[in-house]
Amino acid sequence: QVQIVESGGGLVQVGDSLRLACATSGRTFNCYDMGWFRPAPGKEREFVAAISWIGRSTFYSDFVKGRFTISRDNAKSTVYLQMDSLKPDDAAVYYCAARYSFATTHEMDYIKSYTLWGQGTQVTVSS
Repeated sequence: QVQIVESGGGLVQVGDSLRLACATSGRTFNCYDMGWFRPAPGKEREFVAAISWIGRSTFYSDFVKGRFTISRDNAKSTVYLQMDSLKPDDAAVYYCAARYSFATTHEMDYIKSYTLWGQGTQVTVSS
């Protein structure tokens, strides 16, 4: 079982950068695909970015592509979300989530395939 704790949120200005971290516990971190999500109007949460269990594949939503970068350090059991060129619309609570890679064939942006969630970290973007 993987437990998840996000950190790195804060208050920044438009155009600034922020790096979120998602620390996990458990010995099987490198068997989990990891994703970042945030709330969205009309939805509970929307997909932001994801990275495969071995880190070879990454996926991004259209609204963050080119600005955000997801990465992972399996030796530290940690996933990162580098957020550049932040916009007011990026302000949200960001949730890190995990799914056991070998238990699903769904695309990595399919939120219902993620079974483990952190408590979230708040990102505020001031204009």
